[in-house]
Amino acid sequence: MIEAFNRVLILAPHTDDGEFGCGGLIARLIEQGKEVYYAAFSLAEESVPEGMPKDILLTEVKKATNVLNISPNKLLIYRYPVRKFSYHRQEILEDLVALNRKISPDLVLLPSKYDLHQDHYTIAMEGLRAFKFTTILGYELPWNNISFETTCFVHLEKRHVDKKLEALKCYRSQLGRRYSDESYIAGLAMTRGVQVGVDYAEVFNVIRWIMK
Repeated sequence: MIEAFNRVLILAPHTDDGEFGCGGLIARLIEQGKEVYYAAFSLAEESVPEGMPKDILLTEVKKATNVLNISPNKLLIYRYPVRKFSYHRQEILEDLVALNRKISPDLVLLPSKYDLHQDHYTIAMEGLRAFKFTTILGYELPWNNISFETTCFVHLEKRHVDKKLEALKCYRSQLGRRYSDESYIAGLAMTRGVQVGVDYAEVFNVIRWIMK
């Protein structure tokens, strides 16, 4: 079924969310020649570790998406203040509607509707409004989810997981966070793979599925 999608849009509330949630799928899609866009809505300057440049996450997301072979002209950066997306819901919705008109994706990947982070939840809800006529999958970020519907599994090969790990290594400002640990990320991919009888997988919840 992945072959049915040709133009894919990743919605990342903050830089690195897309890689954590669906980096393996991104690698697989690009390997198959699909057109992949990555939109990040905050550079989280307020959360950058002390002593690092405030724009370090801009540098890192450019490196990470380059590792995944996303074209630079398909990396879209917005500068909403971290943890304050809810104050800017209408502006974010208008940006998303504009993206829909410009890109017209046939698959949108965004945070799960069960994601507790306030910025992630805003992107999930406004994304559903902006792309209500598009297939939408919610990606898994276990550290933010109380529950998660494992209703869609995507098979991955080791090379896809390796590419995801390589991309995440570009976020040097985020190293040290427990969920950044390579063994954890690879182990989660193995766990999801075991659930569907393959070596590796990423899981998504189906928010909207449109069959043509």
